[in-house]
Amino acid sequence: MLIAGDELFGPAVGLIRFESVDKAIAAANDTSYGLSAAVFTENPDKAKRFAQEVDSGNIHINRGAQWRPELMPYGGLKESGFGKEGPRLAVQEMTETQMVVMHLS
Repeated sequence: MLIAGDELFGPAVGLIRFESVDKAIAAANDTSYGLSAAVFTENPDKAKRFAQEVDSGNIHINRGAQWRPELMPYGGLKESGFGKEGPRLAVQEMTETQMVVMHLS
């Protein structure tokens, strides 16, 4: 399904029902992108396995990918950008670290 393999920006919803967690994981990983993935399930073991095996920077269980706490790092894997963003990480990204050693007699 094209909507599952391309990276979309804008209002779009792609919902695919899978008969097994194996098929859901395979479909989620069958893309060059990896910004966000979501799974809806009542089975915590399947949710945990999905989160461990899907190559995505953000995994959502029983909620859509539009939600994230502001203080959490956010970013993708594969061809979905580079690095992470978020307040702490933004400060690190824009900071030049410098070491100064003074030897005083």
